[in-house]
Amino acid sequence: MDAIGGRRRGPVPLMVTGPLASYESLVCAELASRGYAAASVKDAVRMMRRLSLWMDRRELAAAGLTPARVEEFLLFRRAVCSSEPVARRSLGAVIRVLRQAGAVPGAAEVGGDAVQEMLADYAAYLRGERGLAAESVRCYCGQARKFLAALPAPLDDSLARLDAAQVTVFMVRHTADADSVWSAKALVTAVRSLLRYLHVDGRIPVALTGAVPSVAGWRLASLPRGLEPSQVSALLAASDPDSSAGLRDRAVLTVLARLGLRGAEVAALQLSDIDWHAGEIAVRGKGSRVERLPLTAEVGEALSDYLMSGRPRCSATAVFLTARAPYQALTGHCIRAIMGRACERAGLPRLGAHRLRHTLATTILRAGAPLPEVGQVLRHRSQLSTTIYAKVDHEALRTLAQSWPQGGAR
Repeated sequence: MDAIGGRRRGPVPLMVTGPLASYESLVCAELASRGYAAASVKDAVRMMRRLSLWMDRRELAAAGLTPARVEEFLLFRRAVCSSEPVARRSLGAVIRVLRQAGAVPGAAEVGGDAVQEMLADYAAYLRGERGLAAESVRCYCGQARKFLAALPAPLDDSLARLDAAQVTVFMVRHTADADSVWSAKALVTAVRSLLRYLHVDGRIPVALTGAVPSVAGWRLASLPRGLEPSQVSALLAASDPDSSAGLRDRAVLTVLARLGLRGAEVAALQLSDIDWHAGEIAVRGKGSRVERLPLTAEVGEALSDYLMSGRPRCSATAVFLTARAPYQALTGHCIRAIMGRACERAGLPRLGAHRLRHTLATTILRAGAPLPEVGQVLRHRSQLSTTIYAKVDHEALRTLAQSWPQGGAR
């Protein structure tokens, strides 16, 4: 069992021995500065001591703690402590501090994960050359990883021999297994982008984007599915108003439902984007465009409740932060998770955050607003994007439909 010192405030040193012993004070100070609670710091150092003892028995120095060795340690912990879940989060916090201090190598430094190294270069290209938002970079890299991981090692040799047939076979196989047309199209877009980057960077001899087949999908074929007002109210009331996370989730859902923002746009909101005096909120949308929307009373109340009573006090500038230290801005994935939890509490099937955007559009349209105004609220760059909502205006469409002829064939 791990020995824990007597009761006192602050993290309790656990006297790490072995190759990581000299970094204990660094880890304690760094985690405390990032806002970790004393109990969380103690858990992290306890896991650090176990890791250091494991390394000492295998005669591993700190420089030998590669990502593969970390995974090996986690497997060892599962084997010896089957009744105790492995504290991957605590170990991850320790490894991040050690890597930032240069004490242990990262994936790109060991040369053992060529895919990870290439993805890091690709992500830098997407951010620097293409100017993509962080959420878009994450999505592109997630899809690109599937393609690169399917190539045999060594990766550089496989890319040098890559041909159109290999690209087409991969795409046909993986798009057939996709969950939806949308996910298949996302894979197509990402692989084409990756192939363009690899060609420009000189890693593949010729451009192979033409070998990526398109996914069949017809524009305006689907019908936007909005929610009923009672369902929206149930979603907004699903969060616990007595907890900081509940106040945050209610504010997130209110912004989604009343302003029609995309999930990534909600995650990207900064404190400086809210102009309380003018009653406006700046939205960073697609194409790095910044547009201003009116800050309604309901949205302003939900935001102020969270900012005053639920948001952690820290130096982060994002509006919506994680509920636990280290406090970081939410991602698009976090927004989808918030929506999923609210659906579960409200007794609804799991829905995407975009459903609230559809709901706002259909509500405005049925209230009598013309399509161009709906497009302005949703900040569409093209009217074609708004045209699909004409299909939900049944009253207007009824005037265009011809009546069924009397005495028709039976």
